[in-house]
Amino acid sequence: MRHPSIPRDVLLATLIGLGCSLFLAATIIIGSRNLAHFDAELVAYTFATLFATFGIAYRYTIWLRKPPTWMYFKRGWQTFFHRGRRKQNVGVWIKRVIGGFAFNDFIWRRGKSRWAAHFLIMWGCLTAAAITFPLVFGWIHFATPPNDFTHYTIYVFGFPTQTIAVDGLFAKIIFHGLVWSSLLVLPGVMLAMRRRMRDLGGAAVQRFGEDVLPLIMLFAITVTGLLLWVSYSWMHGYAYEFLAIIHAATVIFTLLYMPFGKFFHIFQRPAQLGVSFYRDVGQHSERAMCRRCDQPFASRMHIEDLIKVEKQLGYNYEMPGTDVEHYQWICPKCRRTIFALAQGAAFEESEPWMQFMRKEPARRGNTTY
Repeated sequence: MRHPSIPRDVLLATLIGLGCSLFLAATIIIGSRNLAHFDAELVAYTFATLFATFGIAYRYTIWLRKPPTWMYFKRGWQTFFHRGRRKQNVGVWIKRVIGGFAFNDFIWRRGKSRWAAHFLIMWGCLTAAAITFPLVFGWIHFATPPNDFTHYTIYVFGFPTQTIAVDGLFAKIIFHGLVWSSLLVLPGVMLAMRRRMRDLGGAAVQRFGEDVLPLIMLFAITVTGLLLWVSYSWMHGYAYEFLAIIHAATVIFTLLYMPFGKFFHIFQRPAQLGVSFYRDVGQHSERAMCRRCDQPFASRMHIEDLIKVEKQLGYNYEMPGTDVEHYQWICPKCRRTIFALAQGAAFEESEPWMQFMRKEPARRGNTTY
């Protein structure tokens, strides 16, 4: 029995996923100086991260290879490096990175409470990831200088960088970095849960796996992490081993879940920058004229790209025998008009309508609708 061949996109996504995982594994070995500074107790975190890397790269490749996404991706780079607009685009890119990503101004316009939840969760998670992953992978470690137990030397990829006092302010800030990030994530999760419970319109369409479960996982990671800090700071390590196991389980589950759920949009969102440049060029380029009313309604580039994507997806909206070669060359206003006219013509030709019109006028006047 002949086995079906593996689709090209699946094979490509698998190879890219494996390549990303192998690259990360190689950087772990190199950055930890052949695992000399790698903590074996954190191996479960490492394997979960490698799996998450494969899943994210695999899914991102599959998503990117879809005709609409690939068209936006390709056009986004083309418009960004468009001759005569490169310097301007770099400035616009910096502005949008600061406004759209650093400050989330697009969410601010949708609601201050929603913005606060997203802003706190985002920066708390980014701070925690920037601290956790380098430490887990052995890229960063701390060591005391010879015969000096009052200072730490920070090693990055095995190279000494800076020496800090053990009891100094800077040491307290960086050693409690995960505590500060937890104190950002926790109120953000509470605000998000409050909105999901009070917004009846949003609650009607939300799904547990996509909307509620990610918040539960973030809450579990944050609370168990804070309890670890409370245990070793104020409770002399009471129940520390148990809490460490629970915390590890929640983190590993979140890493394994990341490629398949809500968290995947973290990696999709930067592609929106390319779409914004594509839209900018479309606003200043040649306009598409409606074949029915001769009015501009969109960029010609966008309509032509839309026709190409529809053909790749198997949709056939050609209109042979008319002056309009494709339905996309008709503006939205004329589409609504054509649809209403077609409905009216079909309604007038229907048998119930004709029987109603043949009735006596007085009888029609007494009809109750």
